[in-house]
Amino acid sequence: MAATLCGRLLPKSGWVPLTQNVRHGSKAVTRHRKPLHILKQKLLAVTEYIPPKPRAPPEALVPRRKWTQMEHPLANLLRKDLENVFEENKLIVVVHYNAIHTDDLTRLKLRLKKHDIRIRFFPNQVTRAFLNNSIYCNLLPLVCGKTVLFISKQAKVKEMLQTMKHYPEMVLLGGCVENTLMSYQGIVSYSKLQSIGVIQGQLVSDLTMITSQTHSLLRHHPVHLSALLQQHVKQKEPVDVDDTVGQEAAA
Repeated sequence: MAATLCGRLLPKSGWVPLTQNVRHGSKAVTRHRKPLHILKQKLLAVTEYIPPKPRAPPEALVPRRKWTQMEHPLANLLRKDLENVFEENKLIVVVHYNAIHTDDLTRLKLRLKKHDIRIRFFPNQVTRAFLNNSIYCNLLPLVCGKTVLFISKQAKVKEMLQTMKHYPEMVLLGGCVENTLMSYQGIVSYSKLQSIGVIQGQLVSDLTMITSQTHSLLRHHPVHLSALLQQHVKQKEPVDVDDTVGQEAAA
């Protein structure tokens, strides 16, 4: 029985199935959309419509705070001190200092103090704020980097330059001498001038010499006039004698 069923169900040799799966390659999708040119893509991106964003209602906006910049009390104090420095001193120069040792700076302060010259350090921000609103605004380009002020109540420029020769780290930029703005060359030329005491002595000696010659100058013209008159009289005397002799001969 089992053998009979197996013989009926199992296919015989040489048997072909009624249906077969056949794949047709010609029916596959071979067409794809061509990509746009890069210039056209850019043009479409630029001309794309962007709808405006809806505005928020005024009630939803937080009012902005107005911050007012207030001057620091220390900066205000330094600015007033700097103003007093420019009012009370005749010599104010701006010096640029490089990497100088602390001991050398102390020695420089002591040497300058012998000539009544002091060194004052002020922040550049405070110095520029003061100079910007003062008559010394032309000193603004000098206040840049590491700068320091040399001040003195007397215009002792020559002593200051002689002291600074021993410290090449300190470079003189310019300054104000007796309310006159000067460059480096101007300060050097000013130091070569004679002191006021020497000039006053020369003026006094010249005036004394002139007053001593006043008496001789006043007597010069009368003496010269009298000499001319005497010479004139002497020249006329022979003429008068000849006239008298001629008159006697005619008589």
